Parts: sequence; structure tokens; C-alpha cells
Amino acid sequence: MNRRATLLALPVLAALAVACTEAVISMPTPEEGQAIFNRNCAICHGTNAEIANRETTGKAPDLRRISARHGGDFPRAKVMSQIDGYGRGKVGADLMPEFGTLLEGDLIPVEVDGTLTPTPRPLAALMTYLESLQPEA
Repeated sequence: MNRRATLLALPVLAALAVACTEAVISMPTPEEGQAIFNRNCAICHGTNAEIANRETTGKAPDLRRISARHGGDFPRAKVMSQIDGYGRGKVGADLMPEFGTLLEGDLIPVEVDGTLTPTPRPLAALMTYLESLQPEA
């Protein structure tokens, strides 16, 4: 390849690199999280997080009211910690399994309390989905 062709190809390659990087680090859509949720969480929390659609009779919380239970703010860090098993609090492993290993994957930056935090993409997808379910304040 001659020098001129190389110089002409560089901007195209740079644009492709940026496009590929943005595709990998972009936030997941609520639909991506919904698919993960319905495969792993629906048995207790109901398909599409509708408690009436759940398969168990346990006392799983209504995930459409997370923000309401936290003064109108969606607590991203608390939600992600609860899902991955770090923030068990009152909920033991006998009531909610730890999904940490299930949620491994490429890390993407997620804004949590003003800080970009490297987060496995499946965990970010679940958080995005749950956040999308909250009623507008």
C-alpha cells in the first residue's frame, strides 16, 4: 500500500475504532436487563417485575417501588450490591441467591453517586432495567 492510501485510510480506521469502543462501553438498554431479569429473577419477583406474575409465594419486594422506598431517588449502588451479593443486609442467601458469578462480563463505566464505576455489563443491564421501572416523580 502506498503512503497516500495509508494516509487516506487512517481517518476511516480511527472512526471505526471509536465506533467499536462506544458500542462496547455504552450503557445497556433496559431491554437487555429485562431479558436477564426474566431469566433469573422472575420466579420470585414476577415476569417483568410484576409481583402478580411471580411463581413463588415468598415476600419478594415490589421492584417497581425501589425509588419510592428511598425518598424518590434510585439507589444505584445499593441495588447493584443487593443483586451481586455484597449488600445482603436483611436479605440472606436463603431468600435471595448471590448472582455475582452469573453477572461477570465486560466492565463498563456506570455513574454511581457521581463517580464512574467499572461494572460488569450484565449487572449494569439489570440496574438499568430496574431503574426504568420506577414511576416518574
